[in-house]
Amino acid sequence: MRTVLIVLFDDVQSLDVTGPLEVFAHLPGYQVSTASLGAAPVTTSSGLRLTPDADLRHRAQRDNAPRARRLASVCTGAFLLAEAGLLDGRRVTTHWAHCQDLAAQYPDITVDPDPIFIKDATLATSAGVTAGIDLALALVEDDLGRDAALAVARQLVVFLRRPGSQAQFSAQLAAQTATRPPLRDIQHWITEHPSADLSVDTLAQRASLSPRQFARAFAAQVGMPPGRYVDRARLEAARRRLEDTAADVAATARACGYGTPEAMRRAFVRALGVSPAEYRRRFRPAPHLEESHADRHPAL
Repeated sequence: MRTVLIVLFDDVQSLDVTGPLEVFAHLPGYQVSTASLGAAPVTTSSGLRLTPDADLRHRAQRDNAPRARRLASVCTGAFLLAEAGLLDGRRVTTHWAHCQDLAAQYPDITVDPDPIFIKDATLATSAGVTAGIDLALALVEDDLGRDAALAVARQLVVFLRRPGSQAQFSAQLAAQTATRPPLRDIQHWITEHPSADLSVDTLAQRASLSPRQFARAFAAQVGMPPGRYVDRARLEAARRRLEDTAADVAATARACGYGTPEAMRRAFVRALGVSPAEYRRRFRPAPHLEESHADRHPAL
């Protein structure tokens, strides 16, 4: 039996608590309890009141952490671990909106704003909201195997179990939106035409600028060089195609501007840590699940 203690505090996001809790509660191998300071009820950011099982002062994280087999945080829970000195020298993540603050307040921590969760030896940290469910499923897979994790995912109707290297947000959200119309139009063009010639020279010509002027202005307006933005846009287009269509890897590579399947494979491994085929296996709903729902709801 594995004991899971979930720490509660006022203004916590309710799904950061209930998401992981539901994952572990669906399995007989886990005993889940909650704790807060003084065992006092807490109010979540949405107004939901939660009553804990225990007093956190009797199970303080700084004292218990060395004895715990594994330590994890969801969203801004990383700040609690950081304040206790439990993240020093580690690579961690949190909700993208708080990554900059976490890095500034605790310079001994390496904060990566991109992944939805990071496992660093016995420490695991995740982004917020639904990412806590992804992290909990990954921990279940480590403990009990892939079949157990998938069974819980299906029970919770979470068909798209994401790998930890999945980005927290899209290339378009990660980048700034250019304020100058020509550059803003170029951003839209890149997103809508990933298979086109997206070299700096071609994009500069579309913007009626010299390549040097274009590269400098694009980086200043968007927050990254045009080449990096193109790479992210193509990766996102390929991810969506693998998630939403049955097109094979070669067709996806051509449609998204990679030229060859091997070029796309390298891009996926470099950015996400998995091949396109493995990404589709993890992220696309299983065909038998789709078929069973179609049979159950023929009118839909």
